[in-house]
Amino acid sequence: MELKTKYQYTYFIYPYMIAENKYTKYLQKLLKDKKCEIRFFKQEKDYDIFSYFLPNIRKFMFPTFSFNEAKIKKFKELDVELQATILQKHPCTIFEYQIGKDIQGKTGKENGIFFSIEKLEIICFHTGICFLAIKTQVENSEDFDDILNFNYKFRDIKSQFISLKQFENIKIQTSNFDDIKKLTDLIEEITTTQMNQLNMDTERFLTYSYTCIGQEAWNETKPFEAIEHEFYKYCNILPSNYNVGIDKISKNQDIQVISKWKYIKIGFSKMGSCLLTSGTDTFNYTKLPFLYENVYFYMYILNLYKKCYLNKLKMEYKKEIKSEKARGKFINFTQNLWIQEVTNDDIGSFMNQKWNQVLDLDIAYRNVKNKFDILYKEKNIEKTAKTNKIIMILLFISVLLNILHFFG
Repeated sequence: MELKTKYQYTYFIYPYMIAENKYTKYLQKLLKDKKCEIRFFKQEKDYDIFSYFLPNIRKFMFPTFSFNEAKIKKFKELDVELQATILQKHPCTIFEYQIGKDIQGKTGKENGIFFSIEKLEIICFHTGICFLAIKTQVENSEDFDDILNFNYKFRDIKSQFISLKQFENIKIQTSNFDDIKKLTDLIEEITTTQMNQLNMDTERFLTYSYTCIGQEAWNETKPFEAIEHEFYKYCNILPSNYNVGIDKISKNQDIQVISKWKYIKIGFSKMGSCLLTSGTDTFNYTKLPFLYENVYFYMYILNLYKKCYLNKLKMEYKKEIKSEKARGKFINFTQNLWIQEVTNDDIGSFMNQKWNQVLDLDIAYRNVKNKFDILYKEKNIEKTAKTNKIIMILLFISVLLNILHFFG
């Protein structure tokens, strides 16, 4: 049975890093770009976000909640340099890149998969770690196979492998972009890539995808097990013609799955996150896609940031001159972010735990902590040794003076 979709979207997320001493200049660049606008979060308009995150995390991720209309107006009247100076002190600044009209395009040679790029967000953290998020929707098709094939193809458009023979049949054409290069040029214009230093894949997008399928395929009489193989292809970002069995797919990939609800399945992996649900429940195609896009999405970004920043600290530890300074940053990260509860929401806490597992955040944190613990102990041993040496010298001088006094 071919699955039909009721509603869907996919965010493709690209991590990149700006050198900290160039971060203010980068903010100036974005502020000068007429297509970039700061997203000012408002309590009434963004109430789901405001009420979901606990105060400390909300202050870290969405500092513009503190801006009222008068403050926003005053901020916009400042020159770009002063705006950038203010924003660089914020833990996180989010920009919306205005495309104008939706960008329509297609993948494939002839009867391709048409899609629209509906939104671009640039999420910048004060440490220089940033994320470009591109929201896409497949158009003029209800086939779930098209979602699988589109996600599989689109996530590789940044890859150097795109030019290899096995990718020759993959084309992306849009009214604004004649070929893949023009789309990647936009990415290059916004981003800069140093993430290879942080052990991050810069050749492939992370995916964050939502699909609600028709209730005729998953309901009271038709259980999830009948479409489980499609779900695992979705989680692993595999094409529709991938025929390997479920056991082999699930064992070969580190996939965490939440199955707490009757008609909702959420998959978590190092490659991204996907939610598959059934239109049997109206909540699944009304409120749920909004929550997944506007609340859980930012929690996923926060976890990605933690992963990237721990890798950054690990890299800085290797540079002896910066290691002591990096230790101070690690302590600050621990106090202000790592030990902070994200939300009181049970579902959100459970999802946060799953992202923690698949991204190996606890392991990454312990590895960095152990390195700085060793550094701290070595510094103390070295300090103690120096102190003991000084004491011995002073004792020797004292004894020598007593001897000279005795014979004098």
